[in-house]
Amino acid sequence: MADTAKTAPAPATKRKFGRGFDVKQQTGFPTIAMLCFLMLYAPILTLVVYSFNAGTSVAIWEGFSWRWYISAWANEQVKDAAFRSLTIALVAALVSTFVATLAALATTRTKPFPGLTFIYAFINQPLMVPEIVTGVALLIFFAAIKNATGYTGLGYLLAAHTAFCIPFAYLPIRARLENMDLSLERAAADLYATPIQTFRRVTLPLLWPGILAGGMLAFVISLDDVVITELVKSGGQDTLPTYMLGQLKRVVTPEMNAISSVFLAISIVMVTIFFLINRKKS
Repeated sequence: MADTAKTAPAPATKRKFGRGFDVKQQTGFPTIAMLCFLMLYAPILTLVVYSFNAGTSVAIWEGFSWRWYISAWANEQVKDAAFRSLTIALVAALVSTFVATLAALATTRTKPFPGLTFIYAFINQPLMVPEIVTGVALLIFFAAIKNATGYTGLGYLLAAHTAFCIPFAYLPIRARLENMDLSLERAAADLYATPIQTFRRVTLPLLWPGILAGGMLAFVISLDDVVITELVKSGGQDTLPTYMLGQLKRVVTPEMNAISSVFLAISIVMVTIFFLINRKKS
């Protein structure tokens, strides 16, 4: 009698899982994404188009013209506010980037110690608190100083913008430092380089793209700020954004569209440069 062949049970087939949750594959995602982009950018595109309107209406197209760009360029108040905005943004970017670089070096080129998390939170506090809260706090603080000293100059705006821009400059600089290979700095120390020589010849050249990116980001943030500037500024210290806000309360003309379009172009150029500097190289 032949032995009955017993077939061993086949091993259980391993359950195959997909690649995981992919939001792009969800039903309706492309439509929702396109609607979001449309709602975000259609008003901006409309603003840019109507900045070339030949007429005075912001809703009726009357032909193509550079009239409002020429008008804005000839407006002394616009030029004065623009020069003040650029001055404040440049000073705030330089000072905040310098302070942010020192803070990033102090928090990344050291061993972890108690309180380091608190320092991170303290530096990034302006990012976590609503801007209106920061503006009101600065208003109260600077009002006390004005009453005590009588000084009402531009220094308050410079100090406020600098303090607000520090975390924006700090984040890309810190990210750059955290991604840098410490072996190069250790090799320089092994070759008897002093800490200053190591920083100047090794750390700074590698860190420079992060510093430049942080500086440009701080410049754009300061240039576009409205809330803090509106609360801190004194009479006759309008920046271009606050000047535009005041004009919009009176009358809306395509000149405001032209100024906004120029601001938009500056912001796009700065953000593009920021992206190109920080993009990862293969």
